[in-house]
Amino acid sequence: MIISASRRSDIPAFYGEWFMNRLRAGEVLVRNPMQPGQVSRIRLSPETVDAIVFWTKNPAAFLPYLQEIDAMGYPYYFLFTITPYNRVFEPGLPEKKSVIETFRQLSGMIGPERTVWRYDPVILTPKLTPEWHTKAFERLSAKLAGYTERCILSFLDEYRKVKARMHQIPYSLPDRAIMSGVAGQCFRIADKHGITLFTCSEDIDLSSSGVGHSRCIDSELMERIGGKPLQGVKKDHGQRKACGCMESRDIGTYDTCAHGCLYCYAVSSHQAVSRARHSFDPFSPMLCDRLRGDEVISVYPSCSTR
Repeated sequence: MIISASRRSDIPAFYGEWFMNRLRAGEVLVRNPMQPGQVSRIRLSPETVDAIVFWTKNPAAFLPYLQEIDAMGYPYYFLFTITPYNRVFEPGLPEKKSVIETFRQLSGMIGPERTVWRYDPVILTPKLTPEWHTKAFERLSAKLAGYTERCILSFLDEYRKVKARMHQIPYSLPDRAIMSGVAGQCFRIADKHGITLFTCSEDIDLSSSGVGHSRCIDSELMERIGGKPLQGVKKDHGQRKACGCMESRDIGTYDTCAHGCLYCYAVSSHQAVSRARHSFDPFSPMLCDRLRGDEVISVYPSCSTR
C-alpha cells in the first residue's frame, strides 16, 4: 500500500505533529470526500505501507521528524513544488529564497533522488509569457542543480474552483504548440543542469521535445528507494486519464491547506480553511475532522465493519 500525504493538503507544512501521531498510533481515519458517511481506517505500519509520498510547498517545520520516520523504517520521498510566482498567486508562502534553502536542506538530508521538484502549474498571462517562464525556469534550475534529479512540469488546469478564484487574473490556457514550446525550452534548460524533465497529467505527447510522462506516485522510484519490488501495484484509475500515478491511499482532507494559492484545486474558500483549522486537533485520528458516530468504517487493508 502506498500512502499519499497528500494531494488534498500540505501535511508537511501544517500538520507534521498530527502525521507523526498517526504513525505512532499505527492508523489513520480518512473521510471519503465524495460520500462523507464513509470512512476508511487505514493501518499504518512498515509491514502494510510500501512507501509514503509527501506533497509540499514548504516542509521546513517537518524536517525534524525525518529522523524518526527513518528509524520507523518507512521508505518515502518528497514532491516539492517551487514556482516563480509572487504573493498575488501564493500569498501564504515564504520568500522564494527561504523555500529554495529548505529544498536544499531536505535534499542534503535524504538525497536528490528522493527530492523531486514540481514546477506546477505553468500559468500564462500577458505578463507571464512563455519567455518569462523560460527565464524563471532557468533561474530556479540553476539554484536547484545538484539537489534534485527530476522535475515534473504541469500546466494550469481550469477546475471550477480555480476559475472562480482567478476570475480577475487575465490567464489563458495554452494550445499544443505553446505547451510543446515551453516544455522543449525547459527540457533543454533542465538537461543542462543535470535534471530530467517530465510532464504531469498532460494529454499531449511531448516526446519530440525530449519530455516524457511522469508518475508522481512512481512505483519504480519507490522500488529504488526501498530496495525491493512492489507487489500488486496498479495504475490509479481514480485520477485523470492522462495521469500515470500508481494507486495510493490519500490521508489528507480538502479545505485544510493555508497557503492560499489562487490556482489550488484542493481549497474551496479561505473561510472553509479557517473553519477546518479551527477544529484541528493534533491527536485526532482524522485530519481537521472527527467521527460523528453514524459512519460506515472500512478497514484497509482488511475487512469492513460498522
